[in-house]
Amino acid sequence: MKILVTGADGLLGSNTVRALLDKKHEIRIFVQPGRQQKTLEGLALERFEGDLLDQSEVIKAAQGCDAIIHIAANTSVWPSRSEIVNKVNIDGTINIIAAAKNANVKRLICVGTASSFTWGTKEKPGDETSPYASGIYGVDYMDSKYKATQIILEEVKKGLPAIVVCPTFMFGPYDSMPSSGAMIVAVYQKKVPGYSPGGKNYIYVKDVAAGIVNALTMGRIGECYIFGNENLSYKDAFEKISKTIGVKFSGRSIPGFVIKLYGFFCELFAKITGTKPTLSYPLARLSCDNHYFSSVKAVKELNLPQTPIEIGIKEAFDWLKENGYLDK
Repeated sequence: MKILVTGADGLLGSNTVRALLDKKHEIRIFVQPGRQQKTLEGLALERFEGDLLDQSEVIKAAQGCDAIIHIAANTSVWPSRSEIVNKVNIDGTINIIAAAKNANVKRLICVGTASSFTWGTKEKPGDETSPYASGIYGVDYMDSKYKATQIILEEVKKGLPAIVVCPTFMFGPYDSMPSSGAMIVAVYQKKVPGYSPGGKNYIYVKDVAAGIVNALTMGRIGECYIFGNENLSYKDAFEKISKTIGVKFSGRSIPGFVIKLYGFFCELFAKITGTKPTLSYPLARLSCDNHYFSSVKAVKELNLPQTPIEIGIKEAFDWLKENGYLDK
């Protein structure tokens, strides 16, 4: 199968492309002109340079493809309200839909986020039947990903053969930003003084990649699937990271009101000085909530693997170490 992949050089994209190549698919990646793809070096890929916001270029990139896997997104959460985040995540998705229709693809896999559903407790985690609740945080990244998902689901009603997969927090290799790897680096460098009272769901990035590959031939059109695994409090997550990478974690519990107050003043200072805050107020609020989810549906219908999260942490740590991120 010939597949167009957007966002191929990110954490999820780099692992998904490798999973697709292992299955002997022919891969064309859609990348920004001149952008370096360090995590894709040496792979047998066809590269198509273009702008996700230029619909004609996206349509041209998809010609001759049997499927599209749309991973590209602007994940910036500062500033909380951002025009470019909305344009990339919403208009970019609209352009991908147009390309999928023009190419008459057999399947479109769009990567959303588990935040498009209401989170729950460890005893009763959130699932795909729950409504969007993250609007309370006022973050355009979350809002735009939810809106993009709704646009896709509306197009399915008109015949678009699409599925939306919604990962939680991913750990694994090829994290060149780094994104989730920054959490591992912080623990390694002993820069985590404490933890908030909240928690979230974690998954090994290669499990997400495997689920995406499976979604090309499995699952139901028009359905959303949460891709997650372990629900952990921040305390448990930091301790699991420290144990896995072999360092001591001595962070202490920080009350929620202190976290929120710190986020408020960090954001206020950032707005005055024009800098990026260490912690914004919306993210401070988010860190105090328990964002726990269930992936029962994806495990059942897409054979989503459930590898112990320690594997993802170890592979992420090893990759970060080999590429010099631990000493920066």
